[in-house]
Amino acid sequence: MFKDWFGKRKRYATLPGVQPARREDAADAAAREERREIPEGLLIKCDRCGTITYVKELDKNLKVCRGCDYHFALSAPERIRITLDEGSFVEYDADLVSEDPLGFPGYPDKLAKSQAQSGLREAVVTGEGTIDGFGVVIGVMDSRFIMGSMGSVVGEKITRAIERATEKRLPLLLFSASGGARMQEGVLSLMQMAKTSAALARFHREGLLFISVLTNPTTGGVSASFASLGDINIAEPGALIGFAGRRIIEQTIRQKLPDDFQTAEFLLKHGQLDLVVHRKEMRATLAKLLDLHQVRRVGS
Repeated sequence: MFKDWFGKRKRYATLPGVQPARREDAADAAAREERREIPEGLLIKCDRCGTITYVKELDKNLKVCRGCDYHFALSAPERIRITLDEGSFVEYDADLVSEDPLGFPGYPDKLAKSQAQSGLREAVVTGEGTIDGFGVVIGVMDSRFIMGSMGSVVGEKITRAIERATEKRLPLLLFSASGGARMQEGVLSLMQMAKTSAALARFHREGLLFISVLTNPTTGGVSASFASLGDINIAEPGALIGFAGRRIIEQTIRQKLPDDFQTAEFLLKHGQLDLVVHRKEMRATLAKLLDLHQVRRVGS
């Protein structure tokens, strides 16, 4: 009797657009024939509301949940594709790869694994292209690569992108997505905060435009350096943005923080952001900002 009470029951996922069968029908069907397996990667569950949707449908919606508007992470290639004019992107410094300067245990293997899984050589892709005809130098971080952490190569690529934008008199656009400085490179990774900030100071002295877009998450040394130094700072809805984590801050100040603390909306309300822009409106917003700042179209 007790076995009947506490025995495990099978759970069934409800597919979008498919009405669930009655429990008796599902049990009978399972007993008569093997259940068909759902191919891996066909469905995805929303981290916020739990809605299950087809991956292809999510891709069509720019990886934004139709149920709650949650913005899933985009890879660097995906971000470039939906932001720049088709065929306009020319990559910078694609040959730069990280070394293991401190002999950190397991770091080479971690780099190799990230490279294999992401198809990238590092956690940022830089280059130039156009948005609605407006020329820009762009950098896009990819959270799939060791959580978008900033090591020596990431800092070097971003610095070089800033310097090229300065030389070419082009606006700079950086999309951040990072867990912060890369611990496997120690102080060498922390140095990138100063290096990128110094390059931006020279860029600003030339009177050029820097638009920083902070996506989920942008934390640690990245949030405390170049990501927060834009002439215009934009974030996607619901993005986590901050330096230290909530738990550390609460333990330090011995106070309970607001539920929306470190969200894009919280930062906008407190003057740390200029805009919170939905992904579907991001490209048009960027084009409008470039036009308002009298950026010349390529070829004009």
